[in-house]
Parts: sequence; C-alpha cells; structure tokens
Amino acid sequence: MASADARERIIVAAERLIAEHGPEVPLRDIATAAGQRNNSAVQYHFGGRDGLIDAVAEHRIADLEQHRLELLTEAEATGAAHDVRALVAALVVPMLTVPYEHGATHYARFLEQVRTHPALAADANLDRAGRAAVRLIIMRLDRALEDVPPAVRRRRLRVLPTVLFALLADRERAVCADDLSQDDAHTASELVDLVVGMLTATVST
Repeated sequence: MASADARERIIVAAERLIAEHGPEVPLRDIATAAGQRNNSAVQYHFGGRDGLIDAVAEHRIADLEQHRLELLTEAEATGAAHDVRALVAALVVPMLTVPYEHGATHYARFLEQVRTHPALAADANLDRAGRAAVRLIIMRLDRALEDVPPAVRRRRLRVLPTVLFALLADRERAVCADDLSQDDAHTASELVDLVVGMLTATVST
C-alpha cells in the first residue's frame, strides 16, 4: 500500500511539474515534490522518464473513458450515434470536468506539454486496452466526415489532439483551480463548436 501511495504521489507531482516546466523537468525535482527522500524513486517505480510520462497519461484515462461511454450510449439512444457534434462532445466534455473532480489542477497543460510523446501518439495508442471510447469516437468521426476528402480528413483527425489540448490548456490557465470541476455549459459548447468547425471546415480548392 505504501508503494502504491508513493507511486500515485509521484504521478500527481509529475503532472503538475511537467505542465509547468516541460517534460525535461529533473526527475529528482518530481521525487522531492512527491515527498520522496530517494532521488531514484521515479526510476524505481516507473523505470525512467518515459515510463513516468506514460503512467501520468494513463492515470485519468479510466474515469474519462467511463464518462465518454455514457455519452456515446446517450447519443445512440437519441439517434445521434454518428452525428459529428455528438461525437466531438463525447470526446471533449468529459475532459472539462472529470480530471478536476479527482483533484487535477494541471491536467490539460500536462497533455499540451507531452502531446508529441509516444504515450499520447494517437496512432500508437488507440489500440491500447482502456481506450475503447476514444477509438470508437475516432472511427465514427472518420465515417461521419465522409464529405471531407480522405487525405484532408486524416490530417484533421491527426491534428485533433493538438488543437484540443491547446484549447483545454488555455481554459485551464484562465480559470481558477477551484472552478475547474464546475460544469460550464457555455465553455463546453464553445469548445465543441471550435473543434467541430475545424473538422468540418470547407476545403479550399
């Protein structure tokens, strides 16, 4: 239990410090912030920097996926299973509240900092266990955007995480930490509008 508790403290500290200072923040600083006397604590629990970043990225996935699956079920019940806006909402809306209901303060900024890391690379991670909701959303978006030329559609879906993480990080920087877990329908609607607009924008000839 003590080892599991130390591991979680390191993950929480890493999420904040990487968000503030980037993925190259010294591992000893993370260990110290997590209350670990041993500077090799990160190596012991995660095998190194890459393992730590991967663990932080995975830390909140289960709760996000559960909420996404619930939203997808609601969309299916209303006949909107392949509606672009409903699919984007299922992807985006949980990220506005779920991490912060569980104590996050720097989650979106962490994602923005490590978006190019293999732990976040969409091509490598959609097939991971525990990513069923995200995988289903992307597959359905690919079909729902059939009016967008295939090559353009692939590029837009590939840059979707970059756009989304930047928007969420900007919101996180602008909002008081105590308010991050509050359900702001206007903010959610605006973010969904922005992402839908990017995915469905008219293709210039």
